[in-house]
Amino acid sequence: MRGPADNPADNHSERLRLSLNPFFGEADPIGSMTSAPPTHRLPDGPMPPSTAYQLVHDELMLDGNSRLNLATFVTTWMERQAGVLMAECRDKNMIDKDEYPRTAELERRCVTMLADLWNAPDPSAAVGCSTTGSSEACMLAGLALKRRWTTKNRDRYPGSARPNLVMGVNVQVCWEKFCNFWEVEARLVPMEGDRFHLDPQAAADLCDENTIGVVAVLGSTFDGSYEPVAELCATLDALQERRGWDIPVHVDGASGAMVAPFLDEDLVWDFRLPRVSSINTSGHKYGLVYPGVGWALWRTSAELPEELVFRVNYLGGEMPTFALNFSRPGAQVVAQYYTFLRLGRDGYRAVQQTARDVARGLADEIGAMDDFRLLTHGNELPVFAFTTAPHVKNFDVFDVSRRLREHGWLMPAYTFPANREDLSVLRVVCRNGFSADLAAMLLADLRLLLPELRRQPHPLDRDKSRATAFHH
Repeated sequence: MRGPADNPADNHSERLRLSLNPFFGEADPIGSMTSAPPTHRLPDGPMPPSTAYQLVHDELMLDGNSRLNLATFVTTWMERQAGVLMAECRDKNMIDKDEYPRTAELERRCVTMLADLWNAPDPSAAVGCSTTGSSEACMLAGLALKRRWTTKNRDRYPGSARPNLVMGVNVQVCWEKFCNFWEVEARLVPMEGDRFHLDPQAAADLCDENTIGVVAVLGSTFDGSYEPVAELCATLDALQERRGWDIPVHVDGASGAMVAPFLDEDLVWDFRLPRVSSINTSGHKYGLVYPGVGWALWRTSAELPEELVFRVNYLGGEMPTFALNFSRPGAQVVAQYYTFLRLGRDGYRAVQQTARDVARGLADEIGAMDDFRLLTHGNELPVFAFTTAPHVKNFDVFDVSRRLREHGWLMPAYTFPANREDLSVLRVVCRNGFSADLAAMLLADLRLLLPELRRQPHPLDRDKSRATAFHH
């Protein structure tokens, strides 16, 4: 008597139910893969490493191509040698400085190099640390500002006095998180007309005796523009003369702090200004390192209250730590030091100048098209924003973003914040690895889709919240 396994038709049905390519298997290419593994619970047992790899690899093929992502500021290309170093260090815990003293030494060197790059009065006296990115670095800078303010106002806080932080409405969302998490009032300078970032006098007008600091952004994520840090400091100097309020400035240089020192050397925005007490940057943006690594620096130890620094000894040695995260990989810090060593000032200047040249050239070409109007030109950060021309009624920036995505390009379309919510724009971030050739391909695809967009009766997606995401 024949059983179901002997029935050729049943065998055929069983094979049709296989969810995996038989080549993925090892040892038993059919019997071990009669069903796909669960995706929302742990599998009952292990599988061969090559099988697990292939399953994950194939699913990730549906992600966008990071090199064609014009939304992200994050580094998407590094040299092979940097990748090898990161692989060699991925098991090192950055916090364990006693076990990995050379990794800790490279972190210390990076801090001193940045302090020198940002013109600290005494780079060896500057204090700082690596972080998982600028968001954590901003949190730490904000905490230092608040603690310095509360120390000076112990007689009034936490009574009637409520600390506030002044910044432009264009700041990265991490600053809103900081104010929410640590109960600081956020005072936002709105956009006005064609001014898309903080105005120094408007910022000073929002300050009072409870202001813990003012945040200036060197390279707005909305349009790539620098905020006028020196003018802001001068305005706060005048305010101190009138009212006696000594209000420090933190420079959020997530992107610009790794661009301006090389391309805009005459621009005074850093520790040359006595009122600038701290600066942060993202090593994984224009610092040219894969995510995630950021840096927070203070002019001297006086700007970083000692009570915020914790010392632990249970990892085998006395080690100070001032960070929100404890355990994190040392690989990115090593990659940052490698990149500093590899490029030097001239190398960074060449890389950032190339990115700016590509941004300017691309902006000029798009600005010359009758369908678009430039808001910025890529002459500060290698970033520019543009919108549709006033006479264009058939399509909008969300249609352009959607159609470019069909060609593999990820170009964010989004509306501006308060007071300019009427303005919807597209933004292009030019990074290392986004070459003039790729820019030419982007232009070709943009020109290819414009005739179809012009033939539309009206913009297609009325729900702009679903049109595309802005990765702020």
